[in-house]
Amino acid sequence: MRDMCVYVADSGVNVVGTIGCAARGIEGHIRGMAVLPSHHGSGLAEALLHAVEVELLHSGCSHATLDTTQPLARAIRFYEKHGYRATGRVCNFFGMPLYEYSKSLNERSRR
Repeated sequence: MRDMCVYVADSGVNVVGTIGCAARGIEGHIRGMAVLPSHHGSGLAEALLHAVEVELLHSGCSHATLDTTQPLARAIRFYEKHGYRATGRVCNFFGMPLYEYSKSLNERSRR
């Protein structure tokens, strides 16, 4: 946690979304994105993702990576919709394949 930036979205009563990121030189890594189902489709996930991408850009990162698993098909579609592409790197996550995705943050800085 000492090296990560964590964003938390709340409804005024409860935590409804979280996301974390860490800058590692020119690479930023996104971790732990979660949004309660009651807030899916509200724009909250996009806002959280945007917040960490801006944080990573300001930290000097030129691209961001994240990892996800095959059962999270909805999350994979979300990330792909927002410019993340599979790198082909696959690790073992407690017996389950963990797929890496990456995105150039320089594209975002032009928007």
